[in-house]
Amino acid sequence: MSTTAENSRRTTIQVNGLQIRAVVRPGRGRLASQPPLLLCNGIGASIEVLQPFVDALDPDRGVIRFDVPGVGGSSVPRRPYRLAMLAPWVASMVEELGYSRFDVLGLSWGGALAQQLAVQRRDRVRRLVLVATGTGTVMVPAHPRVLSKMLTPRRHRDVDYARHIAAEIYGGTMRTHPERAARLLHAGTPTPSRRGYYLQLAAAAGWCSLPFLRFVRQPTLVLAGDDDPIIPLVNAKVLARLIPGARLHVYSGGHLGILTESAELAPLVDGFLSDENLADEIPIARSGTPDSMRKG
Repeated sequence: MSTTAENSRRTTIQVNGLQIRAVVRPGRGRLASQPPLLLCNGIGASIEVLQPFVDALDPDRGVIRFDVPGVGGSSVPRRPYRLAMLAPWVASMVEELGYSRFDVLGLSWGGALAQQLAVQRRDRVRRLVLVATGTGTVMVPAHPRVLSKMLTPRRHRDVDYARHIAAEIYGGTMRTHPERAARLLHAGTPTPSRRGYYLQLAAAAGWCSLPFLRFVRQPTLVLAGDDDPIIPLVNAKVLARLIPGARLHVYSGGHLGILTESAELAPLVDGFLSDENLADEIPIARSGTPDSMRKG
């Protein structure tokens, strides 16, 4: 058993009438006083998918993972919801777990939720990390062939299908090792509910962050792969340009690089979250070109 697993606490809590499965790794040692890092996952993905990244983070860093309603071990909502409804719900969940302030990392679909949280619950979110994500409806889209494969949860339910399409939709190392996608998406993870998956799709339908990005006050790190078929790299550049003071780091890899290249990217995230030179709040009126952290 890994050190991460030994130090983590699995729990099921009730929030807004829904049973939510969460895993909490409390901060300890020199990082005990830092806010925990809340991980917002990609569409249809459960807690287990994030394990490689969590294992690569500083073992003293507090981490919160949760299954979105209708995914993994969380109950399926009876009614549709929007990201603007989900953000305060997630903040309430974190408070229920015992934390009043937290950092947020959002991957893909979870990046949209993270952006919404940063603006809607500014009082709770200290720092923001956006990974392989974009601005929503108004963004540079993936090729229609890629988008069509994202419209159903089949890749989460069928191991052979996940292996078959991995190269085309995830890029990066999946082009030469598509079996890695099958391992990541099916590593003991509960099969996602079809209804839960479609509710996630519906939650982001019509959502766009462009009107409010300039109001993001938290120090922000944007991570993007140079071979991401789902979220083309230009979208990360737009985020980094429009969020005041944001840093951009381009890594060599694809959509799931935060999981396949965790050894490279987790220390970068740790360094950003622990950087004492960053202000707690970026002034909205700040002008000029954002700082950048680029590779290659």
